[in-house]
Amino acid sequence: MKYKSIMKQTASMPVLKSQGFIFIVFFLFSSVAFAQQKDQTRLSDTLKNYSAYKRKLTFAGVLQTRYVLALDKNIDINGKNFDPEASKAVTNSFLVKRARIMVKGDINDHFSANILANLAEFNSDPANKVLENAYIKYSLNQYFHIQAGQFRPFFGIEDIMAVDIIRTLDFSNQYYAFGKNGWQSFQTGLSVLGNVIPGGKIRYFAGAYNGNNKNQSSDDNNTKNLYARVETDLLKDFTLGLNGGTGSLAASGPGKAYGADATAKIPLSQKFDLLLMAEYKKGANFLAYNADKQAQRPDINQYQMQGFYFFPTLRYNHQSRRLRALEFSCRYEYFDENYKLASNLRQTLIPNVSLIFADDFYAALQVGVAIDRFKNQVPLTTAYNRNLGYVQLQIRF
Repeated sequence: MKYKSIMKQTASMPVLKSQGFIFIVFFLFSSVAFAQQKDQTRLSDTLKNYSAYKRKLTFAGVLQTRYVLALDKNIDINGKNFDPEASKAVTNSFLVKRARIMVKGDINDHFSANILANLAEFNSDPANKVLENAYIKYSLNQYFHIQAGQFRPFFGIEDIMAVDIIRTLDFSNQYYAFGKNGWQSFQTGLSVLGNVIPGGKIRYFAGAYNGNNKNQSSDDNNTKNLYARVETDLLKDFTLGLNGGTGSLAASGPGKAYGADATAKIPLSQKFDLLLMAEYKKGANFLAYNADKQAQRPDINQYQMQGFYFFPTLRYNHQSRRLRALEFSCRYEYFDENYKLASNLRQTLIPNVSLIFADDFYAALQVGVAIDRFKNQVPLTTAYNRNLGYVQLQIRF
């Protein structure tokens, strides 16, 4: 009986093996067929809802601290001449210049929101200061982007560059003067930008905005500032930009502004690069016009400011683990706030050394001197010759 049972089991094994083999082949065939069908379905399928496509939230910021020291007698840290017998002034100080927090929310692949606040403005009167960027952006393709809210109109190199990268002590004198007059810096309005041709060799920027500076509840008149900018990469690492605009501020009449700028990067060797930046701008000084209390004021075209700066930087790419690069720069600037009616030429020279500890200026230590010379010195004002030493540490995150 035992022998017959064994023979019976042995005889049935080929049948079981054949059935198992057929099952495995069928399973593999079905899997391959299903996978092919799924792939085909995926290739032919389209996204039905773009609500959360590529949605993400990112945070960034910059912290910039510095120590400043007035190197001349009777000059405070703001560059103002003072009478030591009549008043006391601060001639050196530690400062927190910028403590910016940026939030960017990508709603989907077309819509995004951007908010930038400078918390360091709470150190003084924060009215109309703290909030910097607050705009919504729609990106259709490389040729058309539109943004609405508070942002920096693209009216020169310093508006194009990232707001959290400061390669020397600060932005140029002309940048702040044109900003106070509503030509650039943070303004509220609408802007369009994009590439003119594929690849971005030619780019355009244009827009309309209030022109009465940031964090204002509304415009101060019914005239909107208009601006346009075109920039092109004429050669590799060489960019030329042209700007033009019209506008007004408060009760002033309409005025104009225009400018041109160029940037270049010249590799000198495997380790050394020469970075060049130059910009010229001329425009109406609305603040000077509005401050003039004469019964018969000259035309707005007589209240003109103009400036030029040249900013060469020699960069040594050290590329060690901790020290990534060293930069040696010396920016020269020529600026006159009211050169037709009350000229007082200001020339500024800022030699600077930057030690960069993380790529893209994510950690940098800067040391330099800001040297200012005026054609006509005015005692007890900031229009007075001075030298300001500084040590500055900035961190991006």
